[in-house]
Amino acid sequence: MSRAPRAIKEQVFEDDPDLPVRGMPDLFGHHAAAETLQRAAQSGRLPHAWMLAGPPGIGKATLAYRFGRWLLAGGPEGQVPPAATPLHLDPQHPVFRRVLAGAHADLRALRPNTGEKGGVKMVIRVEDSRDAIRFLAMTPAEGGWRFVLVDGAEQMRPEAANALLKTLEEPPPRAVLVLTTAAPDRLLPTIRSRVRRLDLSPLSPAELDPLLMRLLPQLSAGERATLGQIAEGSAGQAVALAEGEGLALQALVDQVLGDPGNRRHWHPVADAVAAKRDGSGFATFIALLRRAISAGVRQAARGQGVPPWLEGRPLAEWSTLWDSLGRLAAETDVLSLDRKQAVLTALLWLSPSRR
Repeated sequence: MSRAPRAIKEQVFEDDPDLPVRGMPDLFGHHAAAETLQRAAQSGRLPHAWMLAGPPGIGKATLAYRFGRWLLAGGPEGQVPPAATPLHLDPQHPVFRRVLAGAHADLRALRPNTGEKGGVKMVIRVEDSRDAIRFLAMTPAEGGWRFVLVDGAEQMRPEAANALLKTLEEPPPRAVLVLTTAAPDRLLPTIRSRVRRLDLSPLSPAELDPLLMRLLPQLSAGERATLGQIAEGSAGQAVALAEGEGLALQALVDQVLGDPGNRRHWHPVADAVAAKRDGSGFATFIALLRRAISAGVRQAARGQGVPPWLEGRPLAEWSTLWDSLGRLAAETDVLSLDRKQAVLTALLWLSPSRR
């Protein structure tokens, strides 16, 4: 396994959240999708627009950058040496280093959480799309290709999506547009019909663990396994959980599900969950609690082994409780309700005495 470029370690991720995605040199999972992209480019009939679809955090943007680096380095023309893994480009290659630095003249990326100073823009505006269209229409600065990544394309405003249609209908030569999305059905049907779709699946434990070793080297093997399980194959979710005390909150979920009727635990658990003033602990706790319930119900429906706590009530009741917990979390957030009281309410619902 090759090491990450030194620049990744020397820069601060918080200053550039896209840096780990741009600079990941290895391919963890998604080999079939990478091979599809490489074969299409080498065939001489490369589709001008692609949509990489799949759950959040599984590596859609990472794969898109990998494709972009290889394409801009001349991969289709044989200027990149053959490698065991598809779309591989040596981290010391000048194109890799310029993409890592965000300084390649023929690559541009649009993301919903970038924009004006003083705020977080959670949409992609029409101005963003028009800028990308102008960029694609220009002659490649380095004589090869132009490459645009729209990461989180489902968050395009309607007018931004409509602005892309003309480019999709009349694509400029040697230009590639890649959309990544966790919600493809939210894209306009006219856009979906004009792109080549690749569906990516969550990473398997064997694929995810070495990636988590790279991203979270401070964790033990057991902690990585737990994160991989509760993140359901999403490296992005696993990292977010690790940074947001997800392991500690999962331990609280296991505690309350293991002994749901023990009221002595309720207030200490509620205090711990509601400790963060920004509400992130509460949101994560409820999300993990619902994940555990849904996973248990799925296992029972498939006739697989189920945790002992699931046998305490019928499956239909667990499904109803899953819905109720979701509404409780949403109402607590929207109405700014007391989070500790909301946790106590959730624990009361879990109690066998409430049946």
